[in-house]
This record gives sequence, C-alpha cells and structure tokens, in this order.
Amino acid sequence: MSPILNRRSAVAAALTAAFLVPGLSACGSSDKTDAADTGASASASASAEPKAANLTVLAASSLTDVFKTAGAAYEKAHPGTKITFSFAGSQELAAQVKQGAPADALVTADTKTMDGLKAETNDASIIAKNRLVIAAGKGNPFKVDELKDLADSKIKVVLAAPEVPVGRYSKQILDAQKIEVKPVSQEPNVRAVLSKVELGEADAGLVYKTDTLKSGDKVAVVDIPDAENAVASYPAATLKASKNADAATAFVAWLSTPEAQKILQDAGFQKA
Repeated sequence: MSPILNRRSAVAAALTAAFLVPGLSACGSSDKTDAADTGASASASASAEPKAANLTVLAASSLTDVFKTAGAAYEKAHPGTKITFSFAGSQELAAQVKQGAPADALVTADTKTMDGLKAETNDASIIAKNRLVIAAGKGNPFKVDELKDLADSKIKVVLAAPEVPVGRYSKQILDAQKIEVKPVSQEPNVRAVLSKVELGEADAGLVYKTDTLKSGDKVAVVDIPDAENAVASYPAATLKASKNADAATAFVAWLSTPEAQKILQDAGFQKA
C-alpha cells in the first residue's frame, strides 16, 4: 500500500475514534447517573417507610391502666408498630425474663428488681414515681385514719407479699413506724390487694395511690404523710434478648418524653 493511502487510512481511523469515544463516554455517564438516581430514589423510599415492629413489653401491675393509654398514643404516632403489654407483679416479670420469655422491654415498680436483672437488660432509666396510700373498705366503716390503725386486730388487713415491690414498701413504712400488722393474706401484686378491699374481702390494704383513682366509692382512700411514706420508682429498660432492639429502644426513650410524661402524670404518677 502506498504512503498516501496509509496516511488516509490513519486519518479516517482517527476521525472515527474521535466521534465514537465521546458517545461512549456520554453513554457511560448517563448509565451511572441513572443508577445513582435509581439508588437515591430507592433509599428515599426505604427511609420513608416506617419500621414495623411488634413489641412485647413486660410491665408492673400498677401500670396497667396508664400503659394502655400510653401504648395507644405511641402506636398512633408510630404507624406499623404494635405494642403488647404483659402485666404482673415485678417479681413475676423478673422470673419470666430469667426464664427467657420472649419480650423486648421491661418496666418494674422498683429499682431493686431491675438491678437484679443487669445480665438480661440494658441500662435502665426512671420514668415515673409513686406513693402508697391506705385503701379502706367502702365508707371506711372502721374509721381507719392512719397507719397505726392497721394494727387493730379487729381490722382485716391485706398486704402484698414481701417479695413484691409494694409489699416491700409496705413493710418498710410499717417497720419504720414500729407498727406490727398481721395480714389476713399476702397477695402477688398490688391489683390483687386492691381487689380484696373493693370486694369487701378485706377491710384495708396498702396500695399505690394511682391504683385507687378508678375505684370510685368502692374504697376510701387515706393518705399517708410523706414523712411516713415511701417513694416507689419505676425503671424501664430494653432486654438484651430483644429481636426488635431499635424499636424497643425507641419506645423506652419515648417514655421519658413530654408526651408520655403527661400521660403518666395525668394518671397520678409523679415526675421521674
């Protein structure tokens, strides 16, 4: 082939390459842009979707009414999240946790019970406080006015068992005042104590103030002076075995928010 033809072929090849390369470059850039746009859209779509979770929360019996209200408020604010509560005495809840019951969070009526579960729970925070009162029978026929009246053998007094937080608080305040009470029964949780008094099966009992708010005239409430009373603290924590760690953490954190605190305080609980 002649030198002239070789030069013409080289020029043609160069021109062809010059036209093809920008096209290929532009095509590659477009593909990357489209891929990036698609990824961004998918990411945005995923972040917009609420993380649905079915949470099981173990809670002290004295939280029964208020947590039903709190749970409904939380579910409304967090679509896709469903909360199932299991209420019982704190000592029963502790036993369930130690036995590996499937749950996501725990709220007890005392710090002692929670402290005994450090191997099973994450860090706890106090979400509310409570105080004890005397629940006397309808119309208070025995004229119970103060703690020392509970020592009268004519009065059938019911207390929570000593391993139950409210039972431990009851023993604490009675011992401090050197008052000896012989209960006709010792119940597994505070609701059982109140029920005995409401049904007339007992004349008086020591319960949390919040538990009596819905009793109406079924019981007469006798306040105990602060100097003779005990403060019950309610710690909340997520469980290390939870399969919904993020959602459980969010719920426990929410319990300390102004919205949740208002619900608790409207139900008679004191500020944490």
